[in-house]
Amino acid sequence: MGANISDIRDTLSRINLPDGGDMISRDMIRALTVEGEAVRFVIEAPSPEIAQHMEPLRRAAEAAVMTMDGVASVRAILTAHEAKPAPKPAPSLKIGGHPKPQQGPMKVAGVDRILAVGSGKGGVGKSTVSSNLAVALAKQGRKVGLLDADIYGPSQPRMMGVNKRPASPDGKTILPLHAHGVTIMSLGFMLEEDKPVVWRGPMLMGALQQMLTQVQWGDLDVLIVDLPPGTGDVQLTLCQKTELTGAIVVSTPQDVALLDARKALGMFDQLKTPVLGLIENMSVFHCPNCGHEAHIFGQGGVAAEAKKLNMPLLGALPIDLETRLAGDGGTPIATGDSDMAKAYARIAEGLIKGGMA
Repeated sequence: MGANISDIRDTLSRINLPDGGDMISRDMIRALTVEGEAVRFVIEAPSPEIAQHMEPLRRAAEAAVMTMDGVASVRAILTAHEAKPAPKPAPSLKIGGHPKPQQGPMKVAGVDRILAVGSGKGGVGKSTVSSNLAVALAKQGRKVGLLDADIYGPSQPRMMGVNKRPASPDGKTILPLHAHGVTIMSLGFMLEEDKPVVWRGPMLMGALQQMLTQVQWGDLDVLIVDLPPGTGDVQLTLCQKTELTGAIVVSTPQDVALLDARKALGMFDQLKTPVLGLIENMSVFHCPNCGHEAHIFGQGGVAAEAKKLNMPLLGALPIDLETRLAGDGGTPIATGDSDMAKAYARIAEGLIKGGMA
């Protein structure tokens, strides 16, 4: 049996860089894969100049992983970002105009799969699930994008710890931002954090179309789209105008949340978008002081709904203070090795094995 990706990352995190930090904390490891007892990964240096001095570190990384149980061969490739001219700033881009006419659903260039993460109502942790799932997939070697389509309340800039404005090389295309191994785009990057979006439906649809087609996503295995709550214009546009792989519905076990989750499920069914599974969030609370287990929002409601509809239950995630603190701090809990990070890793692993990511 081959080594675990999480254990390999842990081993690589012990190799210190000369200027501080390590390969994991500095987000230098790409395309980490395990096939049987063979391990492959890419070390991406910040510049070609730095890469010239990193050969000893590359050999040290290979040697460290080679000592692990279940590893018979290791191949690490050293690469670097090429220096590029400073791009033009993106404020000249008009975001939120009327959508351009198109014939039939479009395929986003370079993107193999698109997963929509939705919920019938707000407050069930859909955005938290989206950001952590994106990070968990990236940690398992997938090339992942995250599109924050919750246009009225974009929260991914805060949760992913990115507050820069995207740039544009030509005033037409948008260069997305990157954090924790994930390529990210959000309307929140283009607006002040406390500025409300007061738009009618056509502007919402135009903004979504722009963020799908004008962003240079590059080659991605999967693009995760964090939808707004409910069943409105953004959901309709995405499902009708984009080639979606499928949708994931997030809900708490509580009856009121499930009522709205059923509406989301009904919407995806009406729009002929396959639902790949359900995720139960806030399923249980474990008291950190006494260990008591409390089902604050009820117990097993989403699991029962999944069984009734003959759909997979992709995972059940407890209420966790550290998850909330990590999201508010801009470093999703899935970046670490806690029990919550492992829970997200299991969901990501299931999606990969099922060919969904």
